Amino acid sequence: MAFSPVGSEVSPEPSGSPGEEADGERQLPPPRPGEGLVPGSRLKEVVGASLASLCLGPLAGPQRLGTLVDCLVLNYRLRQGLGWSRDGAAETQGPLRCCGCGRFLGEPVTVPCGHTYCRRCLRRELRARCRRCRDRLLPAGGTSPAAAPLRTSVVLNQLAEKWFPGECERARTGSRLEELLAQGRFREALAAASQALRADSSDLMLRIYRAESYVGLQEYKTAIEDLNFVISKMPNWPEVYFQKGKVLQDSGFVGDALQLFLQCLALDEDFLPAKLEVERTLCDVLSPEKLGDSLLKEPVWNSPHTRNKPFILGSEVTESYCDLQLCPQQSLGGSEVPEPVSGSLNRARSAHALNSTKDLAKEDGLKRVSSEPLLSGQEKGALLKRKLSFSEQDTVVCEDGRNKHKKQGESTKRDMTLPFGTIPGDLIDVSDFECSLCMRLFFEPVTTPCGHTFCKGCLERCLDHAPQCPLCKESLKEYLASRKYSITELLEELIMKYLSDELYERKRIHAEETAEHSNLTKNVPMFVCTMAYPTVPCPLHVFEPRYRLMIRRSMETGTKQFGMCISDSQNGFADYGCMLQIRNVHFLPDGRSVVDTVGGKRFRVLRRGMKDGYCTADIEYLEDVKVADEEELKKLRELHNFVYNQACSWFQNLRNKFRTQILQHFGPMPDREENIQAMPNGPAWCWWLLAVLPVDPRYQLSVLSMMSLKDRLIKIQHILTYFSRDQSK
Repeated sequence: MAFSPVGSEVSPEPSGSPGEEADGERQLPPPRPGEGLVPGSRLKEVVGASLASLCLGPLAGPQRLGTLVDCLVLNYRLRQGLGWSRDGAAETQGPLRCCGCGRFLGEPVTVPCGHTYCRRCLRRELRARCRRCRDRLLPAGGTSPAAAPLRTSVVLNQLAEKWFPGECERARTGSRLEELLAQGRFREALAAASQALRADSSDLMLRIYRAESYVGLQEYKTAIEDLNFVISKMPNWPEVYFQKGKVLQDSGFVGDALQLFLQCLALDEDFLPAKLEVERTLCDVLSPEKLGDSLLKEPVWNSPHTRNKPFILGSEVTESYCDLQLCPQQSLGGSEVPEPVSGSLNRARSAHALNSTKDLAKEDGLKRVSSEPLLSGQEKGALLKRKLSFSEQDTVVCEDGRNKHKKQGESTKRDMTLPFGTIPGDLIDVSDFECSLCMRLFFEPVTTPCGHTFCKGCLERCLDHAPQCPLCKESLKEYLASRKYSITELLEELIMKYLSDELYERKRIHAEETAEHSNLTKNVPMFVCTMAYPTVPCPLHVFEPRYRLMIRRSMETGTKQFGMCISDSQNGFADYGCMLQIRNVHFLPDGRSVVDTVGGKRFRVLRRGMKDGYCTADIEYLEDVKVADEEELKKLRELHNFVYNQACSWFQNLRNKFRTQILQHFGPMPDREENIQAMPNGPAWCWWLLAVLPVDPRYQLSVLSMMSLKDRLIKIQHILTYFSRDQSK
């Protein structure tokens, strides 16, 4: 099931028979009027459905608890007064900022949707969907068949190196530390991170890496100190809460870790690792084995250490079975790490002692809060009651790692602005934003999976010839098959901000070129292939690069029209032809396309030309000369009816095989029209018949060029008479 934001309702997946509900969550009842605005009331139903499913059998897996997690996160957000945002942790301000973590865009990677992330965010697979547009992100690395290679965006990386060399060096240092951590060389990583911090103590990412090194060495308390310092500087950075939650989880304090995971999801609902951890934890809690064990134990609600207020489900205040409140007064004695606790909230113990940097050895040992789950037997819904909210006082971490309480309504603004907010004017060069194919300013820049950037139109023209990158020659077959040429938004934003005058001129030139391609009398594109007729379908298989370009331009300009002529040995193409209207284009994975067109106006060629490999022409349109004399019009109608009946007789006498093929390709023969001069091209059935008759194209062309309906009917009559004699034989 999916979860909708505030103001909408939870829409469960339709369930089948009652027996099918045993595999996962039950279908929720429809919300009462106005309940979509009170998510707490829906949370009760989701919790009830999750518990009710236990009566039917075990949950299918953590992933089936996604709706419950979404509801918990929403309630957590509302209680904390957090708004919805997809802009990332906007702690840093600057032209090069990661869509994910909000920090400097070190080693930028542009994903298929056109948004750009730092390599670190994608390599760690911190989210399954793009934070800006919600498009699904392919898994990074090479472990799975669908894995996407992390290729640095060449243009953006060059800009970063030119504008902010210091920040780029920081990013490279982080990459080296990540490699050490991935190889399990924690002491080397710790030494390298500490050395880098001595040189630059303001780099918060180094503290994250150092904390990970401490965790690898099982020095959890020291890791918490670094993470607390980062939180004090960037309180809206989701990852740091996840990192701290992982430390507490590794220490055995699952309850406190869960609260930090929820805080992470409250800041970034798409932070995938945190959501997975919450789902695993809840799946462990809701397992029948753990619930059965908990019912045999005596509740400890009277414990002096249980100081939290109950969690509110909708408008009803219930008791809590698990203490998740941060307790800053508690501390680990010395540097010892507490004994790990199994991965269940049934035995979760408070770990907020890790939040303090002072050694409180004078206290009577390590204060721990232990609670047992309570399943109420007095309510029919058998709701699992738990508290997942902060108390009325929030915990704020000081720079030295210690905690203090913040009163409600008190604002804490310690956002740290990194020194890459402005760019010196002398470093902005238009040549850094030029397409390597057209040598002009990027217009609708797109970035290929190999990291190179081109104008969208330039890249499409290259892919018409070969499915590979024009620069590095890497295969782009999958990229071509997807046909998802998303604009690189960051690069377009930089051009709009710093090169607005050049962009205005570039758009003006593009508009002039588009207007030139939109003219349907001057330089009209010509497809030299076969005969086409007004109102008659003409399907085309387009595979030549020049015609791929021609079709694409016809679609982009909005005209969706081009001329069709047969070839001519002397002039290249015939003097007469028919305009084709594009009805649909079906692109094949290799770039070819099947174009569904239908004939429109007839034309005569006045002047021939060439444009980017395909023929063009100045044309004038043809129309039938109308008959005004009543006597002549009467004779014309009689001739029309006679030839029409003759055509129907010929078609009906065809073999079934031929008749079926004609009907499949051209459709049925149009009906006879009452007003034979209503259309500028005359009756439609004449053109349909001319298209299906097995006649030499040059003879058909002579009929197409006629502007007299009478002459055209006489020509068709001669053809039908000839073929009717063959049928009689």
